[in-house]
Amino acid sequence: MSNKSARICELNDNFRKTFTGGRVMITDGVAALPPEMQQAVFAAVKTFEAFDCPNDPYGEHDFGSVAISGTAVFWKIDAYDREMQFGSEDPSDPAQTTRVLTIMLAQEY
Repeated sequence: MSNKSARICELNDNFRKTFTGGRVMITDGVAALPPEMQQAVFAAVKTFEAFDCPNDPYGEHDFGSVAISGTAVFWKIDAYDREMQFGSEDPSDPAQTTRVLTIMLAQEY
């Protein structure tokens, strides 16, 4: 793993585990879940550690899938520029990157 990938992984993990340092977005399907299920989804995303080659080929910890009460949920972290108009030129540099974590039902993908 390159130094940049390792730094991106660290930044993505910190953001995902705390929901701070970026923007967290949920889809309509997640918003429609009962509050206790939403909380279970958020907890599962924050504690996700099942990274492997198929779901994390670049070692950046930017995608995961969890199941809550039989409901499949995906989460994805994208790195945008600070103005949120384009992809970040250097996602390893938090000074020029805004991270966006999107949480969605698998069926919404």
